[in-house]
Amino acid sequence: MDSLKTLACKPLAQATAMPKGIYVSPEIHQREKDNIFYRDWICAGRADEIPNIGDYLTFDLCDQPLLLVRGSDNVIHARANVCLHRMMRLATGSGHTKKFTCPYHAWTYNIDGKLIAAAYMDRTTCFDRHNMQLPEIRCEIFHGWIYVTMNKEAVPIENLLVDLVPIIQPYHMEHYVTIFRHQHIWQTNWKHLTENFMEGYHLPVAHKNTVGAHFGLMDTTFDDRGSFDNFTYQTFTKSGTAPVGSAHPDNKTLQGKARFTSIMPTIFPTHMYVLAPDHLWYLSLQPMGVDRVSILYGAAIAPEVLAAQNDVDDYIAKTRAFLDDVQEEDRFVVENIFKGAQAPLSTSGPLSWLERENHEFTQYLARRLCSGR
Repeated sequence: MDSLKTLACKPLAQATAMPKGIYVSPEIHQREKDNIFYRDWICAGRADEIPNIGDYLTFDLCDQPLLLVRGSDNVIHARANVCLHRMMRLATGSGHTKKFTCPYHAWTYNIDGKLIAAAYMDRTTCFDRHNMQLPEIRCEIFHGWIYVTMNKEAVPIENLLVDLVPIIQPYHMEHYVTIFRHQHIWQTNWKHLTENFMEGYHLPVAHKNTVGAHFGLMDTTFDDRGSFDNFTYQTFTKSGTAPVGSAHPDNKTLQGKARFTSIMPTIFPTHMYVLAPDHLWYLSLQPMGVDRVSILYGAAIAPEVLAAQNDVDDYIAKTRAFLDDVQEEDRFVVENIFKGAQAPLSTSGPLSWLERENHEFTQYLARRLCSGR
């Protein structure tokens, strides 16, 4: 922690990667759960995935299973996905329903979380169905993203990201159409994957067979305003030969260079996405210990792009296959970085100017983990 705090105070030109102990210490993992994942806003997906009353998603916020439900008020709510009887998980996956019935003893809840049925409880004097409801946590929508937090005192997500709005607003990503959502588990520390996603330095090498071949490394730009407490981002351009990344002719809102410019924000701690004129793809991470990370992985397409396809299913399949290839390239990298972090002779080397966001991530972690030191 002392090394992390010292490193965070250094300018980028004098900064190294974080100490390798940050990635492998069980004590730091517990501190992260307490000070980050149970306190900050975590992305749980996209609002267009549950457009109708009764639609739901399931999501685990570390050890807390959640139900994300569009309730009878047409608002998305986040509630505990745990039965009030014997703590059984109520639902898995996603879908549409009028009620949630526990698979253990059939206690049943409506879509607003109220207990509406519980058989054979008539002899229990401490039972009152009318006063039993699934606990709710804060849930907010920001430009199409669903964010949740266990922290009742957290500043609204819109306030935290106000400085990002002018950058992302022209793309109107809240109208992009989700084409898939998947969950994966990789054998690495969550911070390795976060750091990997946020920098483009590795793209021409690690992704030379996919996105790296069309990436203008020297066209990378950062915000002239400096760093921000709750997010970081860079922009980059795609060449005309890239299979994705440019605005469709029917896109009438983006002009000039913006038509082939992508934005790559990281919303601390673990929501990362590439926002391009024609698509976006994203990750949201949950640690499962120091050596495993649960990855929510998805993509969405600009509506005018989907509308122009003769075969939408074929287009979606090809887009997903391409992004899956990118993911597998990243998996090879971050799982091997974690192995390297455990090696006796490994060290943390100096950062490039292209890794500015990595240093800003170090500074974020120091603010969250080193308080009181």
